[in-house]
Amino acid sequence: MAHSPASPPSNPDLDAMLARVLGKGTPPADHASPAESADPQEVPLTAAPADPESQRCGYVAIVGKPNVGKSTLLNALVGQKVSITSRKAQTTRHRITGMRTVGPTQFVFVDTPGFQTRHGNALNRALNKTVLGAVNDVDLILFVVEAGQFNLADAKVLSLLPANVPVMLVANKFDLVHRRGDLAPWLRSMQERHPFAEFVPMSAKAAKDIERLFGICEKYLPQQPWMHDPDDLTDRSERFMASEMVREKLFRLTGDELPYTSTVIIDKFEEEGSLKRIAATIVVEREGHKGMVIGEKGEKLKRIGTEARQELEKLWDCKVFLELWVKVRSGWADDDARVRSFGYE
Repeated sequence: MAHSPASPPSNPDLDAMLARVLGKGTPPADHASPAESADPQEVPLTAAPADPESQRCGYVAIVGKPNVGKSTLLNALVGQKVSITSRKAQTTRHRITGMRTVGPTQFVFVDTPGFQTRHGNALNRALNKTVLGAVNDVDLILFVVEAGQFNLADAKVLSLLPANVPVMLVANKFDLVHRRGDLAPWLRSMQERHPFAEFVPMSAKAAKDIERLFGICEKYLPQQPWMHDPDDLTDRSERFMASEMVREKLFRLTGDELPYTSTVIIDKFEEEGSLKRIAATIVVEREGHKGMVIGEKGEKLKRIGTEARQELEKLWDCKVFLELWVKVRSGWADDDARVRSFGYE
């Protein structure tokens, strides 16, 4: 008589995660995570006056390999664009902080660059230092992967996460998974790699998923007074946001032809009443890249400027005059001093 293979030992916490994800009933109360005890549909996405003794506030780092949707997730959590997005990997280069106050809880989100493993130049060394600095000084880490996927780049980031900070496995782009049952073995393998505090399947573009994520995260933040004004959305200056917006349009409109080492420097930022005057320089590494950015009869550069200006006017609700130049600085990404002078610490 043939014997069926033995079932793997039961893990109540993992079984509860799978039950929630695959819709197989509600897990027993004693297995439910305290962070999910609140009904996420009841989480108000507005700041509410709260007694300082009932307030929660903490830092939440968003980490993952390049191009898994970290910046899109940050923008959705904050409710406004504070981090640029593009199909080009390695777009985010700075530790960008966005804030959102939901009910009595203030979330301070840190969007990090994707950890760089392909090139060892000065720029990437600075980016990796930013990632390591962010994850060691937070209350909660959201480790973002594509649902059902895990490769060496993901493993590299996971290996850097500190053992003393709770980590949530955020399976982004869950809406693209057609066979949910296939996630069970994947989730079991992920839980063997790291003792994740929570598994959160979601789409960063779905409002209900963002609402649910707030409800799951809040219990991991310490009870303490808010650090920022409840209406604040980011700690970054308008000057910084201007450079990032130009860089986003630069990458979006040049596609994969332009190396990711191209950057943007703000030369002038002046305010005249309700008008902001900005002059910026797009820095590229080769003469050929300069022509690529300018385009035929200057059309590409004009479009980059127009789209960046329109986005900034929408962001700030004022008129913007934006002037763009393009300069060649060969080898800047391999020069530690120049990397620092361009604002990458």
